[in-house]
Amino acid sequence: MSRPFFPRSSGPSTFVRVNGKIRAREVRLIGVDNKQLGIYGIHEAMQMARAQSVDLVEIAPTATPPVCRLVDYGKFRYEQAKKDKEAKKHQHADKVKEIQLSATISPHDFQVKVTHAVDFLCEDMKVKLALRFRGREMMHQEFGKQVVQKFIVEIAPFGHPDAPPRIIGRGLNVMISPLPRNKRAKNPNADTAGQRRADEARREQEEEAKKGQANSADAEGEHDEDEDHDPAAEGEGNEPPHEGAA
Repeated sequence: MSRPFFPRSSGPSTFVRVNGKIRAREVRLIGVDNKQLGIYGIHEAMQMARAQSVDLVEIAPTATPPVCRLVDYGKFRYEQAKKDKEAKKHQHADKVKEIQLSATISPHDFQVKVTHAVDFLCEDMKVKLALRFRGREMMHQEFGKQVVQKFIVEIAPFGHPDAPPRIIGRGLNVMISPLPRNKRAKNPNADTAGQRRADEARREQEEEAKKGQANSADAEGEHDEDEDHDPAAEGEGNEPPHEGAA
């Protein structure tokens, strides 16, 4: 026995039309086995979805005609979330993290900056070193150059400079790219970096859960307001008081 077929609406941030929300008159259909079935009228496609107890999901709305897939919507969202997570991992290669130094940086602060740079490089991110000269430090640029050179030596097992450090205005800048993984040393702060990533993932999950709860609460609130709304009761409440006998 097939399940009841109700139109489902996707979340506002996904812009995916499902079932009765699809506006096209005809669609190019992909079956549950991911094989192309051809072009069908929207009503015929909906009947095929009902017969197979799945949803009709629009996956390419800008195509002519739009492309739809026969798939369980919950399974579709799970697959999309998985793809987004994988794509997010590969985006790290395009990220650049800036680390600011000074010619008079303390040994402790210097090591903290090195630790951060190593974590970024081990996550396949580029690191931009920026040292700014202040006041009369411009007259003794060799001190700033020594700090930058020492920094490059410290992170050498994890990354290499794309070009020699350059002075631009009152700053000394250099871009450092991560070494290939097979040539890169193991991150000595792996436990700390892993814990940080786990904390970030947990925070993202908590935020998504809060958004889902807020959306559910809003929907329930609107439903309750519609049920509680009684025009007759409002009319009784607005009746003027009876005047007493003169």
